[in-house]
Amino acid sequence: MDTTQTRIYVAGHNGLVGSAIVRTLRAQGYTNIVTRTHAELELTDQAEVRAFFRNEHIDQVYLAAAKVGGIHANNTYPAEFIYHNLMVQTNVVHEAWRNGIGKLLFLGSSCIYPRLAEQPIREEYLMNGMLEPTNEPYAIAKIAGIKLCESYNRQYGTDYRSVMPTNLYGPGDNFHPENSHVIPALIRRFHEAKATGADEVVIWGSGKPMREFLYVDDMAAASVHVMQLDLGVYHAHTDTMLSHINVGTGEDTAIGDLAKLIGKTVGYAGRIVFDSSKPDGTPRKLLEVSKLKTLGWKASMPLRKGLQLAYQSFLEAQRLTPSGTHANHAADELLRA
Repeated sequence: MDTTQTRIYVAGHNGLVGSAIVRTLRAQGYTNIVTRTHAELELTDQAEVRAFFRNEHIDQVYLAAAKVGGIHANNTYPAEFIYHNLMVQTNVVHEAWRNGIGKLLFLGSSCIYPRLAEQPIREEYLMNGMLEPTNEPYAIAKIAGIKLCESYNRQYGTDYRSVMPTNLYGPGDNFHPENSHVIPALIRRFHEAKATGADEVVIWGSGKPMREFLYVDDMAAASVHVMQLDLGVYHAHTDTMLSHINVGTGEDTAIGDLAKLIGKTVGYAGRIVFDSSKPDGTPRKLLEVSKLKTLGWKASMPLRKGLQLAYQSFLEAQRLTPSGTHANHAADELLRA
């Protein structure tokens, strides 16, 4: 069988990571990619998921579907974050196994690690300390997803692998003013401040926390790379068949420096003010990524260039010019510039 004809289901294909995985697979020649919108398939509904897998004869699954958000969203909707993610993971993994799908990749998050974990964070630090309170429900759901895959591997001999990405950004991101992650939120805020001529932009927290950022197409490339690894090679470089693998750049940046870089990328010339009365979240979160490098992959997108591409994506999505005015072909003109 031609491997490019492998029937692959990408759950969450319209999201940041899922859309990048689809791009990566297509670039590698895979043409038999199965997707479903939320309206077409409700992943929290076990009966719908069961019928989907029974009818579609899937060979592999990339489980990128998740409810995600920043500190504000996690604090405001904790029940939704834990319920939605637990249900999606449970339904997809269980029904994949019921239908004989032996190969699946689960995408987690670096928030699974203890809040005060030793830096950089190694895979074996999982469950060795207290989680960050602001996103604990989401983190618990993701830890459950890892353990779900481990348990099916142990009991049923499946090949369900898990990758833990650091903070992601890039094309397809959520630029919602309140419910987005730090990079898309700052891109939007700086863009709007520039468009309205605002004197200052206020950033939540002190600006001191350190964060690692990975361009989403790098994450997709790493995911496909891990999925394609020969099982023997994969096992030889992980502690056991139950291991998960960190995916990141191995470098981090202070939020304050990130804000200045985004402001420069957008072209905002006003003041940047940090509101230290708002929560910072985890002080530092840098992944140790030597395991993935040993397996033959490392990130390639520099942060500065990645931010430029992310801003172009924002402009394209909003159909705005860099100055903030509407134009039919503004994004295309910017991309050609």
